[in-house]
Amino acid sequence: MTESIRLGVDVGGTFTDASLVLSSGSHTAKVPTTNPQTDGVFDAIRSVCEEASVSPAEIDSFAHATTVATNTVLEGTGPRTAVVTTAGFRDVLEIGRQDRPSLYDLSVNRPEPLVPRRLRFEIEERAGPDGVIEPVDEGSVAELAEQLRNADVEAVAVCLLHAYAHPENERRVSELLSASLDVPVSASHEVLGTFREFERTATTVIDASVTPVIDSYLGELLERATALGLPTPLVMQSAGGVATVSGVRSRAVETVLSGPAAGVVGATAATEHSPELITFDMGGTSTDVGVVTDGSIDRTTDATIGGWPVATELIDVSTVGAGGGSIAWVDSGGALRVGPQSAGADPGPACYDRGGTDPTVTDSATALGYLGASTTLGDALTLDVGRAEDSLESLLTSTSLDDVTAVAAGITRVVTARMARAIRSVTLDRGYDPRQFSLVAYGGAGPMFATGLADRLSIETVTIPAASGVLSATGLLSGSLLSVGPATHRTRLSALDSAIERRFEALRTSVRADLPDDGSIAVDRLVDCRYVGQSYEHTVPIGDTIDPTTIAERFHSTHETVTGYRLDEPIETVTLRVRATIDRPSVTVARLSDGSMAAAKSETRRAWFDGDYRETPVYDRSRLPTEDTVSGPAIIEGPASTTVVRPSWHATVERTGSMELTRSR
Repeated sequence: MTESIRLGVDVGGTFTDASLVLSSGSHTAKVPTTNPQTDGVFDAIRSVCEEASVSPAEIDSFAHATTVATNTVLEGTGPRTAVVTTAGFRDVLEIGRQDRPSLYDLSVNRPEPLVPRRLRFEIEERAGPDGVIEPVDEGSVAELAEQLRNADVEAVAVCLLHAYAHPENERRVSELLSASLDVPVSASHEVLGTFREFERTATTVIDASVTPVIDSYLGELLERATALGLPTPLVMQSAGGVATVSGVRSRAVETVLSGPAAGVVGATAATEHSPELITFDMGGTSTDVGVVTDGSIDRTTDATIGGWPVATELIDVSTVGAGGGSIAWVDSGGALRVGPQSAGADPGPACYDRGGTDPTVTDSATALGYLGASTTLGDALTLDVGRAEDSLESLLTSTSLDDVTAVAAGITRVVTARMARAIRSVTLDRGYDPRQFSLVAYGGAGPMFATGLADRLSIETVTIPAASGVLSATGLLSGSLLSVGPATHRTRLSALDSAIERRFEALRTSVRADLPDDGSIAVDRLVDCRYVGQSYEHTVPIGDTIDPTTIAERFHSTHETVTGYRLDEPIETVTLRVRATIDRPSVTVARLSDGSMAAAKSETRRAWFDGDYRETPVYDRSRLPTEDTVSGPAIIEGPASTTVVRPSWHATVERTGSMELTRSR
């Protein structure tokens, strides 16, 4: 049965967004993010329900994206976590890899180990790639449990050598510790069943450290949701699908990019006619960019959070500390910088008039006229232009710039350059030409910078979805129920045999167990391949029939796209992957209007373009007539975001509710 009322709530660094879709239309809300996050979540729910005249008890589906796991890792605020590993491998986390973030910087410092050495414990046992060599002694596990208890640990990560292939010892250690200790225990073969000790250990430690935090958060969320009559929430995973609360609690690490993943899903759903997309989500604290090729979202297992690897499957998103609340400052050489520090929601940018005094990106946009005193942000928040200008003036004494306008324009150039570098990192650095893509801009600040960013990258088309200001919340309504499972399987492609089918069937059974058995589960099979001797892989789909020739050609083609070349060398499989999904009904959030262009024009405002101020028309997006065109320069204000149409650009509201911006050739 099709759901009639669906709710999505996404927590960002500055704002918490809600999107409510009914058969009769859609409603959105944007409120300040709070600490604890649940307060802001339910503020947003109350706000959007009041706007729609809907009781929370009438809602049929509730999906949620949270930054709890992300913040825990980045801020190092997780519980006291211990690592249990094979004797002799206590320092895997500290040794890491031999690569350095800056090859020629002799003074570069690595981040502090995820777990200090005093909380890294060894146990006598041994397994190899071919089986268990030395069984674990249960008496020694009892002694270990006592040590952990005396150390007052609040979470434990068990990462034994080669447990990805033969988890018998690790499984037993985890069972015994779970029975002896009243703390969560994460076992590496359950968190990440693949080889590479450093990545597997780091990912398992992150899972262990965020599990108590996520468990507590979801417990409170569930309790408050139940009290309001809301359905049990589904939670967005980093791989771009939603999962049940119980599924998330068992693999908390899979939520470390929950919010950004929801945005990419929403951008893809809003632009189904465009198979090649760059997703550009600029919020209050950061900017997240991703890529969609051939209509498929790019994913990775080679991500880092806070400088540490997370090797579970994630949507491939590059994040930079450049958002509307990012603070501008001047370095010791007199150069203007932006971020990564942010004014956040409290006190926020100076123009919010909530006690903030630091100059931010939003203050510069206000001083340049892109935002004005009549602009409303989120929960009836209006802007103070004078305070924005005062904050920018504080930078004049530290720079050679002449006035506030020059400072504001400089901040805009700097933040645009940072975001352009982020887009190049997910396009040019991976074999894609950004000029062949459409830019999908969303988030509270994304549409404001989209055409300037497109000009810098020579992108010809920009799409602003109907619910651009809260697209991550809307994307939650489009996310499929998802379960993924990897397993290391190393063999030459030419030597594939029936063993691969047995491994795939075991993975298939495992991932299907995490989803409701309603007969609509779709299962995709993929394999990570590489040329023999390489240290990195590329993932290719293999379909229902395993054909080495087809797999080889797909791998050659993928390798050539990313690296620019292919080799006449043997290929080996490294990791098998199964992705199981249950699609959910699609949603429509179109905002169409039969009004006129004259009725949509609300005012004229002085705005800065190409080195000078121009009298610029300001339009109400909700009243713009469908399929009419607005020529730049123009400013189009929506309920949760503002679109700046630069000179030589044209904007048209499509029948889908999205706004298509094209550049004059």
